Amino acid sequence: MSNITPLKTEAEQALIAQGATVASDRKEAFARFLEHGLPHRRVEAYHYTDLRALLKSAPPPAKAGGKITTTSPLADIDAHVLTVVDGRYDASLSGALPKGASVSASSALADDGSNEKGLLSADPVIALNAAFSDSVLDITIAAKAEIEKPILIRLVTTGAHASYPRVRLNVGDHAKAFIVESHEGAAAGSLIDSVLELRMGDHVTFDHLRLNLVDHAATVLTTFGGAMGKESLYRGHNFVVGGSLSRHQIFFRFEGEQSKAEISSACLLNAKQHADTTLVVDHAVPECQSREFFAHVLDHESTGVFQGKIIVRPGAQQTDGKMMSRAIVLEDGATMNNKPELEIFADDVACGHGATVGALDEDLLFYLRARGLPKAEAEALMLQAFVGEALEKIEHDAIRDTLEAHTEQWLKARSA
Repeated sequence: MSNITPLKTEAEQALIAQGATVASDRKEAFARFLEHGLPHRRVEAYHYTDLRALLKSAPPPAKAGGKITTTSPLADIDAHVLTVVDGRYDASLSGALPKGASVSASSALADDGSNEKGLLSADPVIALNAAFSDSVLDITIAAKAEIEKPILIRLVTTGAHASYPRVRLNVGDHAKAFIVESHEGAAAGSLIDSVLELRMGDHVTFDHLRLNLVDHAATVLTTFGGAMGKESLYRGHNFVVGGSLSRHQIFFRFEGEQSKAEISSACLLNAKQHADTTLVVDHAVPECQSREFFAHVLDHESTGVFQGKIIVRPGAQQTDGKMMSRAIVLEDGATMNNKPELEIFADDVACGHGATVGALDEDLLFYLRARGLPKAEAEALMLQAFVGEALEKIEHDAIRDTLEAHTEQWLKARSA
């Protein structure tokens, strides 16, 4: 039989043409992308998010010099601000970091997922970022440093083009910090493909919030790769209201014993939005605990995807892992796809997962309406409580209040 050459989509053809201009030291990363092209539904990890079908076009990479015309959704939060414009760090729009924290930008070659000792998995989206990312932002939190205010990283896309931000975080032993990764702007037709890598030392407390607040007609593909040392705590949160097509993939690994990770997410989707969260938590050492909680609210013809996997390696005894996905579907046209998994290769563990998909409780809705609340207000009250279960895990009061306000705005727009 002759070899079968799959047809290239319009987006793939555009990316191939753009790849001809990548720097020589990035050509290997681009070749890794070309080897597979855009992931499609026959690739298990992308079964519910067929990028080959969903990504209709690929805009050209952004040029330097883009101008920010919007204010930060967290402008009222007292934070140290770092600004990345169209994938490039802009020192003129960034503030100084406090003692114990430092920042630098370089054109260093980024990991394309092929490094077995790295934090990332082999994935065409990651390889594409490595090929086109020409600026890497490195943030270092020194050992024993306690950064009191959050560090806000504004990742702003200024127009209908593609941006490829890359951020690397290194947190020293006995340190404490809170990082906010805020995806903003991104006009209709824009593409964001970002990667954030986090390496934590021992005895670290680290909070990480990712916000997707981009234009509803943008495409957002984000990857987080993290690893932590012993007796540390990681609290990660994800909040999604933006993007017509978004996928956030998380690869998190325990490398030190007696550590804990808490990962939560709230996604509010309407119209024809498609949002995918794909999670792999790797328990590679004994006596660690992970908790994952994901909440989706789906209206109109939106689609939510949750794929979560907990891996317990041989020898990782006394692992405690729990994962839960809950979704409320508000209209018959909305769809939720859940795929929780456990891969356990040890015998002394306590692991479990669950997933629920349903409508608002009609009895509770009747109870609220019988006490004088209009239907829209009663539904909004119930949905606020549902989303609040995920938001309450955010330790920073002012940031949590801001996200609750975004939730209220989304609910008001829905009932308008």
